Formats: sequence, structure tokens, C-alpha cells
Amino acid sequence: MANEILLMADVLSREKGVNKEVIFEAIEAALATATRKRHREDIDARVDIHHDTGQYDTYRRWEVIGDDEELEFPDRQIRITQARLEYPEIREGEFVEQPLKPVDFGRIAAQAAKQVIMQKVREAERERIVAEYEPRKGEMISGVVKRMERGDAIVDLGGAEATLPKSAMIPREGLRPGDRIRAVLRDVRPAQRGPQLFMDRISPDLLIQLFKLEVPEAGEGIIEILSAARDPGLRAKIAVRSNDQKIDPVGACVGIRGSRVQSVSNEIAGERVDIIKWAEDPAQFVINALAPAEVESIVVDEELKSMDVVVDETKLSQAIGRGGQNVRLASELTGWEINILTDQEAVDKAENESRDICKMLMEQLDVDEDVAVILVQEGFTALEEVAYVPKQELVEIEEFDEELVDELRRRSEDALVTRAIAQEEQLKLAEPQPDLLEIDGMDEYTARLLASHKIRTREDLADCAVDELLEIPGFEKEKAEQLIMTARAPWFEEAEAAVAENE
Repeated sequence: MANEILLMADVLSREKGVNKEVIFEAIEAALATATRKRHREDIDARVDIHHDTGQYDTYRRWEVIGDDEELEFPDRQIRITQARLEYPEIREGEFVEQPLKPVDFGRIAAQAAKQVIMQKVREAERERIVAEYEPRKGEMISGVVKRMERGDAIVDLGGAEATLPKSAMIPREGLRPGDRIRAVLRDVRPAQRGPQLFMDRISPDLLIQLFKLEVPEAGEGIIEILSAARDPGLRAKIAVRSNDQKIDPVGACVGIRGSRVQSVSNEIAGERVDIIKWAEDPAQFVINALAPAEVESIVVDEELKSMDVVVDETKLSQAIGRGGQNVRLASELTGWEINILTDQEAVDKAENESRDICKMLMEQLDVDEDVAVILVQEGFTALEEVAYVPKQELVEIEEFDEELVDELRRRSEDALVTRAIAQEEQLKLAEPQPDLLEIDGMDEYTARLLASHKIRTREDLADCAVDELLEIPGFEKEKAEQLIMTARAPWFEEAEAAVAENE
């Protein structure tokens, strides 16, 4: 009997890759169950196996409860006063034990053990897989497509299986059982039927890690891959920088006769990859990212983090790309919003903006068109600039004298005060709903500011686009993105729950 236990523990441990301790715990649980079934009373039992010999001891036990508690299960509970007659040091929650005659580890006990053992083995396997893969989230892993299920690919990683959802596959790739693939480990979710490992082949991170694998200089950190953008299966861009002046980062990533970039492209279903040289100057970086389109001029708006890029009309389609692909990828790569304009469109836009600013200055400062036009021509686009730039800058304008400058500054200051008072009143009257105030990162001032622009609930905020929030004075792009994504979090949770339920 002892040998049978040791043999079972050894075999299952080797076959399932599970620690022997887990197997012994399962056998102990099965023997305890068999012991309880042998008695008519509703007893509790514990079995202790000696791991070196396979022999085991069996105990009946009673849980110690307080004297004022109800004795629900008399056959397996005992009051503390009674327990202390024999065990003076015992405390509530501990157990009183008495030796029992062990049951034989025969056919019935073995059958009872089998189910418990397999359950424990499955639990241990789940824990092992989670422990192994949880720290690897975001890493590139490889495996062999085992089968296809409802459009998803089940991938054998060697010791575990992962799911490559259809939504995370490269479009029109046509994976088949037996194909070896690489992908980013996107998520690890513990689940009842086993850990759910999810892979992703459309993430820009996959592109970066493939280049690090294929280009030794990138793997060693001599060349840095700073960002990547993809239109999966069609086209991608990566931004590279060299930490060694002697090494050309673009050439190193392309390889001899394009061998390195071609290897990466082959791994991602022939996706064409543009390698862009990173530049510290954002404008130059955007120009590089739009290659091969030639840029004539560029206007940078740092506050909105956007650029108006002017190209020759004959190069417009090249700069934008098919379906806007080139400009979209360049925007994702650089982190800047890029607006492609022809010369005429740039002139028209500048004229419209100047006209709007001119109209605003005429209304706010109560001046005629001539004065407003001069201010715009001299680069003044906001009341704050008129009110707070050094007085000498305004005095140096040929058409202005000191008296006019003083009057313009006074009117702009008054207009700013009036505007601030109006905004303060508007904020006081604004009433955001509690669910808007409960959003992480939200403060009362921001909530009232949103409510004053008819964004009163979490749902209202979730429905907003970033551009809508940027129209509200004082909102920065990063904060707008963070608040909107936080407000939308319940949407994503509901969608994931629905997917999990369908699975």
C-alpha cells in the first residue's frame, strides 16, 4: 500500500510536471474522504502521509468554537471549555484530533483519489502556467498553430496553449495548423477551465521585438527603436536612432540587400516596413516620417501638438497615402496630429484663422478692423498676449503710439477679468453628476468645468472625442485622453465579459 502511494506520486509528478507535494495533498484529501464515508456520523478527518515511506496516519478532528456559538455540527465541532479540559492551551479556530484506524488504500480509495488528484493536478498546472507566463506579458513568444476554432487560432507553446483571436490576427494571413508563428503575449487570465493566454500579431510591439531579434545592434542597444506604427499586413513604420555615430541606424535595420527588413516582413505576412530616422526636432521627425513625400513647409502648434504640413499639390496623394495610410502611420509614429495641406489650402486656412482672430479682437477690445488687422499681422492672436507682453513690443509697432497701447492693454485686461468672472459663475452653476466625480483622476474643478460645457455624467464624457475636450479652455491633450479612456473603462469590461461568456 505504501509503495503504491509512492509510485503514484512519482508517476503523476513526472507525467504532469507537478510537484510531489501537490500529489501527496490530493491523496491525503482522497483518503480523508474515504474515511468520512466509512462512518455514519458527519465526522471530519485528516490524513497525514509520510513522504519518505508512504505510510500514513488518520485522525478524526473537531473544530474548536466559542462557548456562545451555536453547535451546528456536533460530530465535528467542540466548545472551547470542553476542549480545554484535555488541551489547556487550545484556542478558538484550532482543532482537537484523535487517531483513527486508517482506511486501506484499495480500489475504492484509489478511485476516490483519482478525481481529487486530477483536479489538484489541473489546479497546479494552471498555477504553473500563470506563474510562468504572467511575468512575460508584452514579450514576444512563438508556437505552432494547433487548430482553428471559430476563426481563432489555438497555438501550442510547448507545455501550454494560447489563443490568437481573429481580431488580433494579421488580415488575410490565412493561418493553418502546423504553421509556426511569433506573436506578443497580450494577456494572461486565470480561468476555471485553465489559464487563458492571449496572443497578438497586430501590435506595434511585435514589430519592434522582431527587429531586435533580427538586428543584433538593436538587440544590444546600440540602435534604439523608439516607436512603431502599423497597418497590419499592409504597411508599417519604425523610428530608429543610433547611439554610435559610426553606425547608420536605417542601413543597419535594412541589412545587406534588404535582408534584415525582408526577414521581418516575411514574419508578418509581407507587411512593407518603412524605417525612419528619428530626429530630436519634432518638425524634422515628422518630415522624415512622411517620406518619401517631400515637404515644402511646416507650421507647429505645440499647445495642440499638431502640425500643418504643406506639400506640392502634385505630391498630395503620395503624402496622404492610400486611404490616408501614410499620414496616419506618420502621426502614430511621431505622436503628433498631422494635417496635410496644399499651398492654396494653407493660404486659405491662414486667412480664415486671421479673419477669426481679427473678429475676436474687434469684439473683445472694441476696436476697428484696421487696429485688429495690425495686431494680427504683428503676431498677436490672443487677449493674453496684448495684455501681458512687454509694453515696448506694442509701442514699437509703427502705426501705434503709447496712448493707444495703454488703452489696448487696459481693454484686454478688462476683457480677461470679465471673461474669468463669467467662467467662475458658470462653474458655480454647473452641477456634475456623482458618477463623473467618481472617475479616477477627476477633481471637482475639472468636473464642474466639464459640466459647464454640458458634460455632466460619466457616459457624457465617454461619448466625447479628445478634440471636443481640447476646445474647453485649460484642457491639455494628455489629460483629455486619460479621462476619456477612464470613463470608457466599463465599456471595455462589458465587452471582455461578453467575449469570455461566448468562449
